[in-house]
This record gives sequence, C-alpha cells and structure tokens, in this order.
Amino acid sequence: MRGKKYFFIGVAGSGMSAIAQYISKKGKIVTGSDRLFVRDPNHPIRKKLEDFGIKTFVQGEAEIDADTDFVVVSTAIEETVYEYKTAKEKGIPIIHRSDLLKEIADNSLSIAVAGTSGKSTTTAMIYTLLKKAGKQPSMLNGSGLVELQEKGLIGNAAVGESDILVFEADESDGSLVKYHPKVGLLLNIDRDHKDLPVLMDIFQKFVNNTKTLITNKSNENSKTFANNAEFDFGDNSNFVAKNIKQTFEGISFSVNGKYFSIPVIGLHNIENALAAISVTKFFGIGMEECAKYLKEFRGIDRRMQIISNKNDVLVIDDYAHNPAKISSAIKSAKQLGKRAFAFFQPHGFGPLKFMKDDLLEILPMIMQKDDYFITTSVFYAGGTVEKDYTSEDFTRDLQNKNLNAIYFENRDDFCKFLKKATKKGDVVLIMGARDPFLGDFAKNCV
Repeated sequence: MRGKKYFFIGVAGSGMSAIAQYISKKGKIVTGSDRLFVRDPNHPIRKKLEDFGIKTFVQGEAEIDADTDFVVVSTAIEETVYEYKTAKEKGIPIIHRSDLLKEIADNSLSIAVAGTSGKSTTTAMIYTLLKKAGKQPSMLNGSGLVELQEKGLIGNAAVGESDILVFEADESDGSLVKYHPKVGLLLNIDRDHKDLPVLMDIFQKFVNNTKTLITNKSNENSKTFANNAEFDFGDNSNFVAKNIKQTFEGISFSVNGKYFSIPVIGLHNIENALAAISVTKFFGIGMEECAKYLKEFRGIDRRMQIISNKNDVLVIDDYAHNPAKISSAIKSAKQLGKRAFAFFQPHGFGPLKFMKDDLLEILPMIMQKDDYFITTSVFYAGGTVEKDYTSEDFTRDLQNKNLNAIYFENRDDFCKFLKKATKKGDVVLIMGARDPFLGDFAKNCV
C-alpha cells in the first residue's frame, strides 16, 4: 500500500472501520472522524478504534495533518463535509474506500464474497473455516464476528499471517466491478438499491474479472452465470442441503451424506454455509473438517441474532433491509413463534421508495392475520434527499393490503406496545440497516 498516513472520513462505518483496522495492523498511521460521535462521543465503536491505535475525532472538528498521504471516503461522504473540504484545500489525495480495498485485494490471494444478500455471514463463515483449519487468513467484513467481539474488538477485521484474504464485495455503489479476485463467490442477485438489469450488468463484470467463480444455482439470477463457474451449489446442483431443520438451538442439514449442525438460526444460513464450504474446497479442507468447525461458528452481530427469550417471548435482531432479506428473516422467525411482531426501520427515504412495491407484494404472502408488521420513522443520516414517501405512507399502503400494520413515529412507543401485546410463544423480529444504535434498541426493547 502506498503512503504511510491515512485519514478516514466516516471511520465508524462497517466497511470503513474494517479497512482502517486492517491497514493499522499492517503498520500504517490511521486517524479518522465520524458523524456518529456527534450524537454519542463515547460510542463503543470509538473506544474500540482508539484501543486499536486509531485516533478519532468528531466529524466536523478534525484537523487533518498536512503530511497525511491519503484521505479515504465512501460513497456516503459528501463533498460538503468539513474534512473533505479541508483535504481538497490542503491538496491531500482523496481516495474511495473501494480503491483502497482493491489495492489490498490485488496484493492478496483474495476471496471476494458477492451478492445482494448473505455476504457478511458467508464471509465470516469462510474466515472461520480457514482460520480453524490453520490457513491463517485475513478478513474484511461488513459485520462483527461474535467470537471476536467477545475479545473486545469490533470484530469485522482480522489480519492473519498468510496472503489469504476473504472480503465482502459490495455492489450497492457499483464498486464491485473494481475487484479481480482469485476466487469469486456469487451468492444471489435480487433487486436491491438498483434495478435488476443494472445489477446483472454489474455482476457480469464481476464474473468476467474473477479467476475462479462459484455460483448459487438456487437463485434465479445468479444461476445464469453457472456456465462460467468452476463450482456451484444449491438446488439443481450436486451440492444441495437435505434433511433441513431449525430449532431455537440452531440449524441442521445434510449434504452428500454428511451431517451439519450450526448454532445459528435463519434457514437462509444453510445456503450461506453451502457457499462457505464450496470455497474451502479450493484450500483442501474436507467436509469432515467443515462440519466440525461450523459447529463452533458463533454467528455475527445483528444477523438473526437471538437477543432474549424473556417471559417466553423470543427477540431476534437482524440487519434485513431489502425485500429478499426481510422475507427470509420473517419466514425463519415465524418457524420459532406462534405470532410474529416484525419491526422494520427503513434505512433511507430513497431505498424505502425503491423497494415499497416489492414489499407490498411479498409481505401479504408471508404475514398471517394475527401477525403484526410495525414500522417507525426512516433512519436519516443527513445529506440532501427527497422525503416524498415515508414510513407512515408505507404503513397505510400495508393496511390497504389488510395487514396488521402499525406506525410508531417514536420507536420507543413500539417497546411500550410490545409489553402489552405480546404473549408467551410470540417472536419479535427487529429489522433495519445503517443505524448504529438499532442493535442497542433491540437489546433494550423487551
């Protein structure tokens, strides 16, 4: 990597903090700021970054040293941000997060995990399998591994001694096309952030740039690239899960006669596990080892994470934020409870308007008459955006579909509602992305 000193604008973001930790561990001097620290100057992420040796500032108050080699930004950072303007005034090169990630990946034996759903969990599973098999990999992920978080880390980055790097490759901002991985894993392609024709073009370029491709034949769109793949998994392949079961303790299945038991919930995690196992084949790890190591997989933060079962009301926290993820999360949760109380905080006005028609079609098919779908105000992180379709509008549209839909402007009122409405055997599912405080909300709500 070029340069010695890096400043990250938005350093607390999941993708940004992972790279910041990685290059810090590689000997770079890393500092950064984030708007999250405006609201909560003592947020745990800030302390963990500081403990890692990364000096942090409240966004809008940082002074960027003139000897800084690069200022790193993401697509979410606008040019009006104080640190961005400061970097331009001082003539400091500004680089996108994805360009720095590309540089890291190009100098590694890289495994890129791509798709519109399941990237973080699958990346974590691959990392876990490789690490436990003694391959000493590195990892850059969009969410923290529980096993690493329990050691006081953010958990979304790790630096191993080998040149193997498994990383989450994002399509939402189109940066996926920049990577040229040694192994490319294509999990699925569903309408998310962009319309399907645009997404298919992005993933086609990813496929073209990948040396060894693995595809999921269970997904209608990703299986169109199966002819380009060296290996595939899922329905209509020779690597498919059978004897599938889910309990409060986790999921189990068999594949090619081998039994797997993983202590995480979410039926979609079976597909993620098949994907992870498929990758490890290229590193000489056998099915027996995979079964042993996945049995020890603890999951990742806010991905079908069981928060509590107080008074026999199960509370699950999940990052679901697009129609495919929301559908999968609700279906899995409903298997574990009599009634579902599905709470959704949209992660932006634009995304809500983009996906509302898909949700209005899907939700009536998976929600029963005694289930509830609850929304709250759209998470707004700042910037210029049209606010012409709101959570309240969405709730009214759901009610017109005869769903038990409720809107709470203040999400704390949802917690008060739950205390009166839930009964023994119900399941509460908290869903939403981007908001760094949503996980804490889920932990404290019931």
